[in-house]
Amino acid sequence: MTAAPSGPELVEAMGDYDEQLVRAGVLLAGEVLHPSSAGFRTEVAEDGGRVVVRGPFAEAVIAGFWVLQVRSREEMVEWARRCPVPVTVLQVRAVEDVEVRFAAEIREFTG
Repeated sequence: MTAAPSGPELVEAMGDYDEQLVRAGVLLAGEVLHPSSAGFRTEVAEDGGRVVVRGPFAEAVIAGFWVLQVRSREEMVEWARRCPVPVTVLQVRAVEDVEVRFAAEIREFTG
């Protein structure tokens, strides 16, 4: 296995990858994120309210993201293999799937 590019080579490789996604018509969105030191998260306080906690967060390893619309899992695997850096691929749930899941949970909770 070869090492991922770094420095200027990485910037060029990422630009090339982005162009491929655009030319193929599969890129819906893509952004580079600020480091977690610039972020915050909310947590539940003992009184049930919310507390704001400032970054950085050691577990926050997402540097950016792409949203692709592909025809199959196999096509997504191929795009992931072409990416110049290691990626984690997650599938976006359809709104209908979320509504069905939460409706069932609400029925179960309320009896």
